[in-house]
Amino acid sequence: MTFIVTLISTMIINNIILAGYKGLCSYFGISSNMSSAVGMGLAMTVVSFLSGLICWGLHFATIALGITYLNTVLFILVVASLVQILEIVLKKFVPSLYKALGIYLPLITTNCAVLGLALALTTYGAADWQAVLGTCLGMPLGYFLILVIFSAVQDKLKLTTTHRAFKGLAISFIATAFMALAFVGFTGLL
Repeated sequence: MTFIVTLISTMIINNIILAGYKGLCSYFGISSNMSSAVGMGLAMTVVSFLSGLICWGLHFATIALGITYLNTVLFILVVASLVQILEIVLKKFVPSLYKALGIYLPLITTNCAVLGLALALTTYGAADWQAVLGTCLGMPLGYFLILVIFSAVQDKLKLTTTHRAFKGLAISFIATAFMALAFVGFTGLL
């Protein structure tokens, strides 16, 4: 039950983009094309899930060794390594997605959402493995969900006429704010 509650909570109620305002650079940059949004969502899901689990385990190793002050550096190394592996795999097997993601793929390394997940997991104890799994899966799936929804919104925004003051990023921020307001309605359900 802890897994399901944590999964839904991190996906919808405490969404990393709409409630945490993390990962906005890639969110706004890649969401103009649905296939790129799906590719980025999958890439973020793989990197975040694996790095979250690895970093959670590393945290206990750093506690045992008395070097918890190195957590952030170690977590960044883990994330960077996983992104490099993912980049190599995509370049080899899915070159069209690799080109579509462009600069945003290596920028997953510096995406504060991924590091934020790893750092947030250090607050969980060893017995909270279900909550850790729910968080490691819920955060990137929430990012993925909002990225896909916003990509569809971007398609609709291209078809509308907007005042020139609201063209581009301005209307994107406004649409994101309305999405955040809609998702706030889920607060208190769990």
